[in-house]
Amino acid sequence: MSNFVNPASIDAMRKDALSIFQAGIEAADPYLAVKRCLTVADHHIEIRLNLNDSNQKRLGRWTKVHLIAFGKAACTMARAAQEIIPAPLLAGRGIAVTNHENEATVDHFKVIGASHPLPDAAGLEGARLIADQAGNAQKDELVLVLVSGGGSALIPYPASSITLEDKIATTDLLLACGANINQINCVRKHLSRIKGGGLAKMAAPADLHALVLSDVLGDDLSAIASGPTVPDATTFADAIDVFKSKGVWDKVPANVQRHLEQGRRGLVPETPKPGDKIFNNTGHTLIGSNAISVDAIMKASEALGYQPTLYSDHLCGEARDEAEKWVIHAKRLIANGIDKPVALLAGGETTVTLKGNGRGGRNQEMALAFACAAEQHGLTGNWVFLSGGTDGRDGPTDAAGGLVDPGSIRRMKDSSIDPAALLDNNDAYNALNTAGDLLDTGATGTNVADLQVLLIHP
Repeated sequence: MSNFVNPASIDAMRKDALSIFQAGIEAADPYLAVKRCLTVADHHIEIRLNLNDSNQKRLGRWTKVHLIAFGKAACTMARAAQEIIPAPLLAGRGIAVTNHENEATVDHFKVIGASHPLPDAAGLEGARLIADQAGNAQKDELVLVLVSGGGSALIPYPASSITLEDKIATTDLLLACGANINQINCVRKHLSRIKGGGLAKMAAPADLHALVLSDVLGDDLSAIASGPTVPDATTFADAIDVFKSKGVWDKVPANVQRHLEQGRRGLVPETPKPGDKIFNNTGHTLIGSNAISVDAIMKASEALGYQPTLYSDHLCGEARDEAEKWVIHAKRLIANGIDKPVALLAGGETTVTLKGNGRGGRNQEMALAFACAAEQHGLTGNWVFLSGGTDGRDGPTDAAGGLVDPGSIRRMKDSSIDPAALLDNNDAYNALNTAGDLLDTGATGTNVADLQVLLIHP
């Protein structure tokens, strides 16, 4: 492959990368997914248990249905459910709690917009209403829970000894120390009344079913929105270990330290564990996931004439380290010779350990790190790299991620930006913005973690 970069080709490749990413988002459309799962016929409700097998169903002649939705796709999922379930069956107004960008009016629902990724008072109010709704459900009634990514932060309901401010400070600490999503959720479950099976406990003795849009790799139901409707195998001791392993236990708010220590000593009840009878009448259906979206981007890239290759279906680790590994892999691939356009594709959720005070998120950091590593390692020819969050929001910014190409570093330097310095300051947003390389989709109404697309032309 020559060092020649064709600007016209790069423009076309950037459009292709966006189109492929969009296909991944569309595959996680929560409205269509709920519609595929719920049917009302002959005075009973049918709930599909497996999207790939129409014969696996849960049937019930429930007298009332309580609708509860939380997460970034809450309004979309709520709209689909209320269009299917007849109004006379609804047990009053449903509750939907979502982030502000995805807030929308839904018939028969009280919709609450709350803060994400740091919880706020609106989310706390939403969590209380959800707890009341679940607690009012009776035997022979159904609590239908519509769960999507972001649910953990959006419905904070801390234990009585912990304030919302304690919870916010703890979440902030977990995000800044580079804790992964499973570690964060382990802590959240042990500070909450709703998470870690708490909602299922509140709903008993009513039946409960959750339709789940997964934003967690591997689709561990106990990790998605911190598993409010499923058993929790983690313990108070595990939660304490998260902070100690990151070296930040001494920075944890005193109320939180005290609560976790009391739990470890058995003075506060543990979260409901596998085998607990409260789960006898609960069920779930996985209606969307990162794996489903990765499959969609593989097909979309092939349709555009690329030879698709799965780089990783579980991309995790420090964003900048993973970006450099990917550059080295691409360079090796090019050196071996390619004779047709190639798409290297991935799904996952990397992490960023904050060392600076800039703006950005893990996808922006990965895109900037990829561009820096491509220059450092001499990645030649026509390539574009996209890393984006399927929710359209990467970290506390208005961008979904970044889309870089061989000209990105030059565009930054021409604007008197030092990309390496901005990367070290975790300021990918400003670096990419200067180069015109921010990925901007707006809020998508779904959330199944992140997708990455690397396109290479011979």
